[in-house]
Amino acid sequence: MSGNESAELGQVDVDPSARQVCANGICMQTTVVEAKLDEGNIQEAESALRDGLSLNFEEARALLGRLEYQRGNVEGALRVFDGIDLQSAIQRMQPSVTEKQPSKKGRTRSVESVPGVSQHAAGLVLEAIYLKAKSLQKLGRLTEAARECQSVLDAVEKIFDNGIPDVLVENKLQETVSHAVELLPELWKQTGCYSEAMTAYRRALLSQWNLDNDCCARIQKAFAVFLLYSGVEVCPPSLAVQIDGSYVPRNNLEEAILLLMILMRKVYLGKIKWDPSVLEHLTFALSVCSQTSVLAKQLEEVMPGVLNRIDRWRALALCYSAAGQNKTSLSLLRKSLHKDEEPDDILSLLLAAKICSEEVFLAAEGVKYAQRAITNAQGSNEHLKGVGLRMLGLCLGKQAKVATSDFERSRLQSEALKSLDGAMALENENSDLMFELGVQYAEHRNLDAALGYAKKYLDTTGGSALRGWRLLALVLSAQQRYTEAEVVTDAALEETVKWDQGPLLRMKAKLKISQSRHMDAVETYRYLLALVQAQRKSYGPFRNAPQAEEDNVNEYEVWHGLANLYSSLSHWKDAETCLEKARALIEYSADTLHTEGVMLEKRGENDKALAAYVNALLVEPNHVQCKILLGALLSKMGSKMLPLARALFSDALKIEPTNRVAWYHLGLVHRDDGRVADAADCFQAASMLEESDPIESFSSII
Repeated sequence: MSGNESAELGQVDVDPSARQVCANGICMQTTVVEAKLDEGNIQEAESALRDGLSLNFEEARALLGRLEYQRGNVEGALRVFDGIDLQSAIQRMQPSVTEKQPSKKGRTRSVESVPGVSQHAAGLVLEAIYLKAKSLQKLGRLTEAARECQSVLDAVEKIFDNGIPDVLVENKLQETVSHAVELLPELWKQTGCYSEAMTAYRRALLSQWNLDNDCCARIQKAFAVFLLYSGVEVCPPSLAVQIDGSYVPRNNLEEAILLLMILMRKVYLGKIKWDPSVLEHLTFALSVCSQTSVLAKQLEEVMPGVLNRIDRWRALALCYSAAGQNKTSLSLLRKSLHKDEEPDDILSLLLAAKICSEEVFLAAEGVKYAQRAITNAQGSNEHLKGVGLRMLGLCLGKQAKVATSDFERSRLQSEALKSLDGAMALENENSDLMFELGVQYAEHRNLDAALGYAKKYLDTTGGSALRGWRLLALVLSAQQRYTEAEVVTDAALEETVKWDQGPLLRMKAKLKISQSRHMDAVETYRYLLALVQAQRKSYGPFRNAPQAEEDNVNEYEVWHGLANLYSSLSHWKDAETCLEKARALIEYSADTLHTEGVMLEKRGENDKALAAYVNALLVEPNHVQCKILLGALLSKMGSKMLPLARALFSDALKIEPTNRVAWYHLGLVHRDDGRVADAADCFQAASMLEESDPIESFSSII
């Protein structure tokens, strides 16, 4: 603001280079005033200002306090401010301003609606209160400072009862108000009065202070940071400030996200400059509540050139991976790892390998990423070598499942275990690695090693992880220790909340079936159904599809398990009823067709059973049980069908090499075909696997 503009608005301006002070169109040197202040003659200094600039007592004192504050004499400034009855001055100003302000619906007013001399007085007095608050803050008297700062805003609301006129946006008064609005919540935070700080933040953002975009953005950001990291749960906004139909945040996290997204929108609209810390806070907030798909949308809206494109691809890949959209995530990682971009970025390589480790047909690609990550794990990244070895082991294990030969499968499995053991040597406290090693050893039927890792995992996690209990129970069942497995399952149920008990209860039912306690198993399934009903009621009629998919108590699996149980007991009517319930939930399912085929075959309706198995394989071509049963039926139809049956059994064993039933039926085919030695090998494999067959596949807990 120029000196002429200051004079026209009746404001006081200090020129630090010339040491002049101006007011009411008059300027005077500050040397005389400062000399009197140095001598402690406050009254003489005040008289000099009053005579030289035509000021009243409050204005002169306010100006003296400002001079002392600018010279760094905080205690002297406070003594000057204490000599003014600022509140009385505000009360005298109030009617002189408001009585002349016409009632208007809008906020835009003319200059004449607020008399110049009153603005001059109001500006000086309010600035004096603000500077008094700043002086108290510097002296460590924070509570007093907060109260003085709050009195500035209270005074503004009294003087300008409908908000500050737009015409004063560029005025010194507006600057003082903006500073006070921004300072007040910070003072309350410094005093430890967090409830008052929250109220001050909301007052700053909801009242008419005529704040510019930058000031408002700073307050919104500070409030969001307070909500995220203060550790104090604040109450939602009061009903008085809520607008009908508007979104009302329910907790700190939601309110912080709302504020940060408003700031991001202001950036996109060009109202404020880009602030990378806003995106960092928003990333944290949305990650905490698992809304990474929302974060991805925010990242996509950032204008090109603001973020480095590789950083954006990497961040988007993380978001989509966390949201379960692995295909999109891997596509972005492939772009960032292109030879012309950053092909050796170790974090991108590890994330790509992790995504590939979850899909058998991507496992070979994941092996390459993991090997590159291990190669680049040097220097400052050496600590990531263990992670690279772990990802390599997982990818090799998945690749082994689609190996084209037994030799290749055996080689890949050995390399997978070697990599995981190498990772364990580097990260011997990594609980996830313990679990994965336990599963790998269990799948290779090294049950003693698997049991050791299962127990170690439970000890490390304190029994808080459901999958650890399940792994331990499965390993014990594979060792034919069904009673101990049931004890473990019961212990896990005691440590698990009701909604997470579904997998454990299904396992318990299968353990009872393994011990020929079929009616006990029926009771367990009935309890599971009751849990399903309770779960449905807790969600209500508006439960969406993703929620249904995430249920830990899966109703379809319960009905299908009951159908299998009743079928094994030859209770055909009950089995049919359960199958109908399962079909009502999933109309076309290979599992229900498989169970239907088993029932038909037991009743001697082989042609219908054959059709059911074929239909199941059309729905799910890699359904192992249907391949085995279809091959078994075909092998009974004569020697011409033996090659087809053998092919089906071989396919089943490629998918599931440890399936004892497939080995047994393959042995029968070899025997009927005259290959006695091959048949003996198959029977031996089936016999060995039967001794270590779990009640569920070990891969079911991954």
